[in-house]
Amino acid sequence: MFDLHRLRLLRELKHRGTLAAVAAALSYAPSSVSQQLSQLEAEVGVPLLEPVGRRVRLTEQAEILVAHTEAVLERLERAEADIATSLTELTGTLRIASFQTAALALIPTALGLLRDRHPLLRVHVTQLEPEKSLPALLARDFDLVLAEEYPGNPNPRSAELEQEDLLNDPLRLALPEPTSSTDGSGPMTVLRSLAHHPWVMEPDGTAARCWAMTMCRNAGFEPDVRFETTDLVLHLRLVEQGHAAAFLPDLVRSGQPPTVPLRQLPRGQRKRRVFTVVRRGASRHPAVLACRDALHRAVSSSATNCLPAHPETSA
Repeated sequence: MFDLHRLRLLRELKHRGTLAAVAAALSYAPSSVSQQLSQLEAEVGVPLLEPVGRRVRLTEQAEILVAHTEAVLERLERAEADIATSLTELTGTLRIASFQTAALALIPTALGLLRDRHPLLRVHVTQLEPEKSLPALLARDFDLVLAEEYPGNPNPRSAELEQEDLLNDPLRLALPEPTSSTDGSGPMTVLRSLAHHPWVMEPDGTAARCWAMTMCRNAGFEPDVRFETTDLVLHLRLVEQGHAAAFLPDLVRSGQPPTVPLRQLPRGQRKRRVFTVVRRGASRHPAVLACRDALHRAVSSSATNCLPAHPETSA
């Protein structure tokens, strides 16, 4: 029978990419990881790794082993959930990763609900964008991730992860200064009016940046992106001071009244999807169920505090 610990090391290598990354994540020496994988190769009787330059990649047989390892780990996740369900008190540690606006608007309220209902549950929260948090979830660095998906830019769907919708977060065009010249104009006309104005956007490579660039290009212009940051609070501040135009989600306001002129976007582009993600097999764990329930309650609480933005025009 194959050693499960060594199988997990092989799985870690698939998700983390290098022996050094596996060693760093698990607090091992790289030589120890290499030795364990060599022993696994001896157990299996076929090569599991092949060199590619200075790195290694998994062979076809190694990929088969990893697929079976994922199934075993999913079963163990369910066993852990069943044991936790059998206990009268919810204990242990829940590790959450969340992108910034959800962390600001929802996490504090959700943490308060969890503390009141499950005082023995220890919750760790890390602010991390989905581009990094979802791979880290697969690598077992987190137990639950809050992620986002922009219109027309669906995320890759891993068979090893399970998603649950949390809310649809309205997206709006934030104007750097009040103007009456576009009052009554359609969303595309308002967007085109900002063709020569500086913009603030998230960095290249993010889903938000890809969506924002597509929005501007569909309006017929290449945006002058002078500011790049994943900090959407900074986006809002730059708009407030008249330095940039931006696309802002409602969550960035955390239920507070708008401080800048906001306009509606074209139909089909008005909401981003916000959802929670866990590894397959973990969705029934009481800590995950409690966290998801707390987040849904936080959404309801936030919604009651939200005020309407600028009167909206039709598409």
